[in-house]
Amino acid sequence: MPYRNKTFVSFDGDSDMLYYRLMQAWTQNDSIDFNFYNAHDLNSARDTSQEISIKAQLSERMRNTREFVLLVGERTRYLTKFVNWEIQQAIARSLPMIVVNLNGRRSMDDQRCPTLAKGALAVHISFNAAIMQYALDNWPTSYAKLSGENKSGPYYYSEDVYRGLSL
Repeated sequence: MPYRNKTFVSFDGDSDMLYYRLMQAWTQNDSIDFNFYNAHDLNSARDTSQEISIKAQLSERMRNTREFVLLVGERTRYLTKFVNWEIQQAIARSLPMIVVNLNGRRSMDDQRCPTLAKGALAVHISFNAAIMQYALDNWPTSYAKLSGENKSGPYYYSEDVYRGLSL
């Protein structure tokens, strides 16, 4: 298996680009303890590209992916063309899934979470650099253990974890 060290971030490109860009800015800020190796840096998919070529480029990115981050905003659950496909690919590739609620919820948001992600083995967290870094550092190991035990469904971190991160 090739070395996989990237983080694939799935999101609503029309509504939630700001949050993705903020994640990128956090990695550049020395005052913020946040870093991820962005799978989207591997190649570029243009909005004008054919769906099949975009999915081919996304597949290439996923081949180098260690974990899958899903940013869940107000409209994410309605995006079937790419976000749903990306979730399917993450599940099929057994990628640890981190579902990030942009509205601040620290557990699964039943109203906003895409149906495919609801039943998947995933940790659901709020959008904040500290808890996101914690999940990036810890969820892949927890995911491996839980998937080895054939567990599924939503998980979340306790309030003690958030307090330990000063959140």
